[in-house]
Amino acid sequence: MTFSEHFDAYYARFLESDLGKIHLAIPWDDLVKGFGLKESVKGAKMLFSPRGRIGLMFLKHYCCQSDKRLIDQLNSNIDYLFFCDMYLGLDRITNTKIVSQIRGELAEKLQMDKLQMLLASYWSALLNSKGQITVDATCYESELRYPTDTKLLWEAVHWLYKEIKGLCKFLGIKMPRSKYIKWAKRYTGYSKDRSKRKKKRKGITRGLLRLLKKFIAFEEELSRDHPQLAFTDHYQKRIKTIGKLYTQQYHWFYDGILPKDRIVSIAKDYIRPIKRGKEVKPIEWGAKVNKLQIDSISFIEYLSFDNFNEGTRLKNTVYKAQQLTKTKVRVLGGDGIYATNANRKFIT
Repeated sequence: MTFSEHFDAYYARFLESDLGKIHLAIPWDDLVKGFGLKESVKGAKMLFSPRGRIGLMFLKHYCCQSDKRLIDQLNSNIDYLFFCDMYLGLDRITNTKIVSQIRGELAEKLQMDKLQMLLASYWSALLNSKGQITVDATCYESELRYPTDTKLLWEAVHWLYKEIKGLCKFLGIKMPRSKYIKWAKRYTGYSKDRSKRKKKRKGITRGLLRLLKKFIAFEEELSRDHPQLAFTDHYQKRIKTIGKLYTQQYHWFYDGILPKDRIVSIAKDYIRPIKRGKEVKPIEWGAKVNKLQIDSISFIEYLSFDNFNEGTRLKNTVYKAQQLTKTKVRVLGGDGIYATNANRKFIT
């Protein structure tokens, strides 16, 4: 067999697999048009085609693997290459950050309502029970270690110390005197201690608050005295997040005031704790979504990183389902939180 015949045989086998059936069920051309993706960006041709970039995100969810493991699989699995519309030959993908870069590109261009309308119209012929929907809320958890006050304060202190050290080296000035090394050792010992007593926790929290206040003041002084410094948007956003974190932790520690819109990660300042009331996980970290399901296909009705009562979203969910299917909803299923008097009256 020639190379072309081998290639066609492999592709035919791919289409018969489960991943191949998913590939056939996706309107690739319409998605590319909806996202407005192009073959090249600023004159440079991308490694992944527009279809390949979208396919990589589908593959990420299908594999449930890290970005690095996904690239390793892509380099060695011909079915994954078919799904992402690419052929490497003897080359290999070495840039593992390309997955996050593509994810960021698609996130900026994503229009959720428009995308769901497109998919619903494409799959309309496959939906048998358009007038029956099921509603529920869930949480799309983000990768985040459990945030405690001491962890957050130490992360802010450590990041700010490194940035100030780099600025001082660039400007040729001395670092301000601080007890960073002392508190670094104390925090390391505290983190290894299994019995974190309240007295010890309060002591290290108080010390980190004072140290963070000193670093924030010195960073503001550097920015004010050296206007020639050009800071990136990422740097300015992180500085603003750390300032907000310090204010929250200060009032929580000294005044006992519960923070509003509490910062739980200096890298992901948009994440909020979502109380779910479950036995295994009383609190989850990520976006809360209100979803509707039609014939085993789920659509997002509302997404927010702030907590909300999904019971108030029932009317919007019904209207959303009817907009997607062009069919009147006649059967609706949900748990008890949706059974309010207003919702009962609306459904009746």
